[in-house]
Amino acid sequence: MSTFQAPKGTYDLTPPRSAMFLAVREAISAPLRDSGYGYIETPGFENVELFARGVGESTDIVTKEMYTLTTKGGDQLALRPEGTASVLRAALEANLHKAGNLPVKLWYSGSYYRYERPQAGRYRHFSQVGAEAIGTEDPALDAELIILADQAYRSLGLRQFRILLNSLGDKECRPVYREALQTFLRDLDLDEETRRRIEINPLRVLDDKRADVQKQLTDAPKLRDYLCDACKAYHEEVRALLTAAGVAFEDDEKLVRGLDYYTRTTFEFVHDGLGSQSAVGGGGRYDGLSEMIGGPELPSVGWALGVDRTVLALEAEGVELDLPATTSVYAVPLGEEARRVLFGVVTELRRAGIAADFAFGGRGLKGAMKSANRSGARYTLVAGERDLAEGVVQLKDMESGEQSAVPLAEAAAELANRLG
Repeated sequence: MSTFQAPKGTYDLTPPRSAMFLAVREAISAPLRDSGYGYIETPGFENVELFARGVGESTDIVTKEMYTLTTKGGDQLALRPEGTASVLRAALEANLHKAGNLPVKLWYSGSYYRYERPQAGRYRHFSQVGAEAIGTEDPALDAELIILADQAYRSLGLRQFRILLNSLGDKECRPVYREALQTFLRDLDLDEETRRRIEINPLRVLDDKRADVQKQLTDAPKLRDYLCDACKAYHEEVRALLTAAGVAFEDDEKLVRGLDYYTRTTFEFVHDGLGSQSAVGGGGRYDGLSEMIGGPELPSVGWALGVDRTVLALEAEGVELDLPATTSVYAVPLGEEARRVLFGVVTELRRAGIAADFAFGGRGLKGAMKSANRSGARYTLVAGERDLAEGVVQLKDMESGEQSAVPLAEAAAELANRLG
């Protein structure tokens, strides 16, 4: 037992379960790569002010959940709690929006950090795959991203997820709704912290998960009743495009998500098999975020899907992914000369793209064959002095148990042929 353990609220990814996480990341990113999205990677920490401005000073993320630090030089930094602000900052810094090809389409994958109360599906360190389309206001772009996420989940075999959809309006119509909502909320029986939130960002109160708060919100003004004609038309086009693509969704007028930068389209992917932490991903349009962090006007839209929660959703549905074998061929040498010869065969197999492993450590036949079984290899190569003298190796099919002698010079080709 090690003296040290993973910090509270974090986890280690170890084989064989880690292969499932890799497969999820690959499945989520595959539709993006096929749709013009290029990969971007940002630092694990950023200036605190980037998130305070972008995510919102009234959000739980900024007020309670960020891991912050002060460097020796006095800089205030934060471990990134989400990806959008970092990706937009990087795109602006690299002037990607000036290359003349808008929208700038980017995807990313990485770890994020929030100081939360650990529970199933909620960690202090978690993994996401995200996508951002920067610089274009077009309902087709919003629909594209939702469709690509739906495609990714379905490619994994998930079926029991739902897409929740809403519009948060824009800078023209939301202020009118904000004022009406504030007037309503001020008359409710709320704690002081929630009352402060009413004055900073009243929409965040709608996202409060406490039952006693939600009960009082039953007659709250509905944002849909305050949307301007342009926002109504925009939202209806997003809905029409999703319907035409055969992507089912549910209108959820209370959906505001947990970040302040969203405008117009907002959406969430939920899975009812995960209990209280049912959101597996989400996103929306954030037309004003670029200006919030000092950039030009760049209407944008994006999402982030949780890898950890997607894995939990797969397990909840009992979906078993078709993962590639980590080892297809396992070589067992008997004697020093066989070690050198079979190590060369293993190297040749690997160069041919065949997953091969080797019985390291000079173990005897019985111990080496146990390792071969544990490796999951379909075939085992065994050779001793007599085999080498005859110019052959013994090829054993681990499923059928059949074993036959194969010319040493033809072993790699024979295995490649059998493995397809």
